[in-house]
Order: sequence, then structure tokens, then C-alpha cells
Amino acid sequence: MFPSQFPSLDSARLALRQIKAGDQYHIFEGLSHPQVIQYYGVSFETYEATEEQMEWYELLWQEQSGIWWAICDKDRQQFLGACGYNEYQAEHRKIELGYWLLRQHWGQGYIQEALPVIISFAFKQLKVERIEAFVETGNKASDKVLLKQGFKHEGTMRNCEYKNDRFISLKVFGLLQSQQNS
Repeated sequence: MFPSQFPSLDSARLALRQIKAGDQYHIFEGLSHPQVIQYYGVSFETYEATEEQMEWYELLWQEQSGIWWAICDKDRQQFLGACGYNEYQAEHRKIELGYWLLRQHWGQGYIQEALPVIISFAFKQLKVERIEAFVETGNKASDKVLLKQGFKHEGTMRNCEYKNDRFISLKVFGLLQSQQNS
């Protein structure tokens, strides 16, 4: 189900391309910013530590367990953030969605524009039935993004992860291919 070559995708304003070594500075900029990582499960304190994330993006692709894109401005090719999938389970035809933007690009509709493109890719190319997303309680912006894309809030896993010296709860959202247009 995975394509043999990394798929570049686009929308009206965005180019979604493979994350490359030259993006490491931007990955560090995003995944070390206090506001970006407030509700995100990954963060890095040094540029060098971000190499782990770069390796993870590449490993997902190599193992065909996920695929993440750099979100770029189509005209200037400016890096805006990243979005993609991990936890691909071919047997169950499901995959987990994730995304983040550099703080200076919030509120401009980039995630709302990128998600339909990668959702379509998952349903048509990867042939998944279910796309799921896990959102930390309190992250109202992600709740809104997912609901606008047609995801349904399916419940909350209470105190299911330990982060920053406390338990956090995660909301579970799901989007089914068979119900996407209903």
C-alpha cells in the first residue's frame, strides 16, 4: 500500500514534501518552542538532540510504518511545520495522525489546508479505513481542527500518559473512510 517513492503533495498554498536533513533547524525551532510543545508529546532541548526526531521521520518511511511531510509555502518553499502519520497497522487498516506548526504560522489556516490532502492520501493510497488522532485535554485548537475535518470525538483516555511530572488525559478522535462523506 505504501508508494515506492516518497510522495510529494500540494494544495493551493502548500507544498508537502519529504523532510530532509536541511530541515533539522526548523524541526528544532518547532519542537523546542514552549507554545508548540505545550500539548505535543515530543520536545528537544538542543539542536543535536533533534537528530533523534530526524532519524524517526526517516525510519517511519523506511519501515513503512508511517510517513511525515514538511509543510512548506508553495511559492517561497518556506518551512512552516510538519504533518503526517505513524503507527500504521496494515492488518487493521488504520493509522495515527499528527501535526504541528512553527508558532509564527499559527492562525493562518495551514493545517486546515494540509489535512484534507493527507487524509485523501491515507484513504486512497494507503487504503486505510480509520485515521485516529490523540489530543491532550486542554488543546482546544487541535480539537477544533479535527472536528472541522470531520473527525468524531470518541472518548477520553484518562490519566493515560505521564508528562512533565503529572498524568495527562488524551481525547481520542477518529475519522472513518466509510463515513467520511456522511
